[in-house]
Amino acid sequence: MNQNTASLEERYDASLVEARWQGRWQEAGLFKVEMDPKRPKYYLLEMFPYPSGRIHMGHMRVYSIGDALARMKRMKGFNVLHPMGWDAFGMPAENAAIAHNTHPAKWTYENIDYMRGQLKRLGFSYDWEREFATCDASYYRWEQLVFTRMWEKGLVYRKQALVNWCEPCKTVLANEQVENGACWRCSTPVQQKRLHGYFFKITQYADELLEWLDKLPGWPERVTVQQRNWIGKSFGAEIDFPLWEREGHIKVFTTRADTLFGATFMSLAPEHPLALELSAGTGQEQAVKEFVDRVGRQSHAERGDEKQKEGVFTGAYCQNPMTGRKMPIFVANFVLMEYGTGAVMAVPTHDQRDFEFAAVYGLDLVEVIVGPDGANGVENMTQAFIEYGRLINSGAFDGLSSQDAKRAIAQDLEKRGLGKETVNYRLRDWGISRQRYWGAPIPMIHCDKCGLVPVPEKDLPVVLPLDAVIPPTGGSPLPGMVDWLNVDCPACGAPARRETDTMDTFVESSWYFARYACPDYDQGPLEPARTDYWMPVDQYVGGIEHAVLHLLYSRFYTKVLRDLGMVKADEPFLNLLTQGMVIKDGAKMSKSKGNVVDPDDMIARYGADTVRTFSLFAAPPERDLEWSDQGVEGASRFLQRLWRVGLAVAAQAAGVPAYGGGAGLPPELAELYRKTHEAIKRYSEDVDERFQFNTAIAQVMELVNAISLAEQNAELAGQPQREAVLRAAVETAVVLISPIAPHLADELWQRLGHQGHLIDHPWPVHDPAALLKQEKTVVVQVGGKVRARLNLPAEAGEEAIKAAALADDKVVGFLAGRAPKKIIVVQGKLVNIVL
Repeated sequence: MNQNTASLEERYDASLVEARWQGRWQEAGLFKVEMDPKRPKYYLLEMFPYPSGRIHMGHMRVYSIGDALARMKRMKGFNVLHPMGWDAFGMPAENAAIAHNTHPAKWTYENIDYMRGQLKRLGFSYDWEREFATCDASYYRWEQLVFTRMWEKGLVYRKQALVNWCEPCKTVLANEQVENGACWRCSTPVQQKRLHGYFFKITQYADELLEWLDKLPGWPERVTVQQRNWIGKSFGAEIDFPLWEREGHIKVFTTRADTLFGATFMSLAPEHPLALELSAGTGQEQAVKEFVDRVGRQSHAERGDEKQKEGVFTGAYCQNPMTGRKMPIFVANFVLMEYGTGAVMAVPTHDQRDFEFAAVYGLDLVEVIVGPDGANGVENMTQAFIEYGRLINSGAFDGLSSQDAKRAIAQDLEKRGLGKETVNYRLRDWGISRQRYWGAPIPMIHCDKCGLVPVPEKDLPVVLPLDAVIPPTGGSPLPGMVDWLNVDCPACGAPARRETDTMDTFVESSWYFARYACPDYDQGPLEPARTDYWMPVDQYVGGIEHAVLHLLYSRFYTKVLRDLGMVKADEPFLNLLTQGMVIKDGAKMSKSKGNVVDPDDMIARYGADTVRTFSLFAAPPERDLEWSDQGVEGASRFLQRLWRVGLAVAAQAAGVPAYGGGAGLPPELAELYRKTHEAIKRYSEDVDERFQFNTAIAQVMELVNAISLAEQNAELAGQPQREAVLRAAVETAVVLISPIAPHLADELWQRLGHQGHLIDHPWPVHDPAALLKQEKTVVVQVGGKVRARLNLPAEAGEEAIKAAALADDKVVGFLAGRAPKKIIVVQGKLVNIVL
């Protein structure tokens, strides 16, 4: 049967139509893209997935958002780059290898094959020729080259640091991987351990990272605020507190040097190098060690401001550089090594945490700042006075304001060699060493004669050996692989050893977006011409949970690549859209909660277009989406209705061109034409300005309803231009829905007699003249109650509106011969007849 004469009762068969069009798109190479100087470029990217085995509904949503934007931008004339790849290194692959007695590489690549098939079944417009996985040596070889360039520039260094260590797993754990003091994988209590590791000097870029946050207006404010807080730039003073009766001092950073005269004790972070050193040989040594071990295993959240303030005396003292006071030194749970120097001068009268701590341990209080009401007296204090004020009990600085005193005290300390004004950052250098197997090898060699030597470029990549056997305990096999481990030093030729640590997987995800511009380039990390054409990413889409680490690291790494001469862009992502989660029964989908919905099941039952439509219609992108089976059913019914209406109009208007405007339409057809252009206008505004696909889809739904009513209106039969206006309306609905439900749209487009693919069809532009209503509905009130509704010409004047109201049969009946006392006309809206 010819498609254009198919039965109007034909039901939309999603599985048949979607498979057909996916095949055609692939055969035509529809989504392949190259540089084109004649068109403006638009780089649309969603955060790439970890190949965990299956696409979940969170993936489904973010990729549907991205694909709809990419298709719409292409229809608007942009040269759109929309790639996909895989964030493929990481511990989950090692866990799976142990659990399933397989190799991480095998597990990873099998998952990639399956997930790629899922994404293709969803009809996303990816340029698959640009696909790569970060575990490919052809990718990480260039990452290793960048590492060696950074080493040469002094942007990488190796040092010993205190880390969370899991002995059975033989690896470092991030704070987020420590749950209730135990390893998240094997539940063994975590230990504090000093290890050597490599660090990227992200702190060298702290000011630029802050400065550019003001140049990213397309980023959500909550993301820029989180990054600003994470970097944590603050102005203050660095102060040295001499140790009591021993050599050395404790350096602190404070933003409140004006309170220095009130400092009565010192608090150290459990990770501070002096925490154990000061207690050594004292009666407090064992107590301090136990406290450091216990608190050091806690996450930052467990040590947060709302927790009970606790600590332990080290047995040592320091001296207040201003008052000479002998100050006991404590190790405290609320002090973090990541901020300042990891040591806090404790001023219990003017810091609430110090006040609470002093109350527990009976420590001295000295009031040194007073407000307008004068001194409180320490015996009357129930909480710390944390505001700025005027200094008391501060020697020569009495009477100064807090602001003046901060600078004066810092300058006095500097004269005496005990401090200075300075700027501090919460940000710490990025530790990238991981004691695991499934990661990119760090390209360094340990030589007993030469020390640390970078692997020469000609010897890159340092390929991760795929014949490794992962120990059941989860430790890295690399240190035991002697054939891989032992090498000659590239500097002196003596026997040497490879570095066995691998890189943090955040390194791979910090530049993948740039590599998409030239994934086949084999002369370096990035080909200048293509990279400079495509970068930066115009629109990045992903979860808010990546607000700090991934997004901050990517910004840093892009600036490093720029300074190495590999890219011109200052920032990786011009605009950022952070979508909400997909939840069900009020909770995030997870296997443990039993509320997971499998996209494959939904696609098999309803088709990809229905699932895409629901995921975009159910909530605005930035809000959480509550999964609803009824909502999916509703999306399916809508697409089926559009299908039926499209087939009906295709049959009735065969050979009739779409109406292109002009005068003389009957009122009902004029209204349908107006609604057609209203849908174009509102849809375009909703997506271009606000990414509100939910309201954009609602515009198409309203248009389809109007088409259906007009198509079934017997009174319009035989009216001039009926078929032409219906065709214009249906074709508009099909074009508007195409970024969201592309398979159904391309099929209906063909059934309407067109050739080609809608992604190459220009985006419609609304006609302002068509938006002017030819008629307006005027409500008529008699005695304060609505008695009639009149459809009158839009240009009708006040007298014509009065006359029409008084002539209406219903109004005449209610008036019953009585003369109106007053008639009030609100132009184009209301007639109020007062009796």
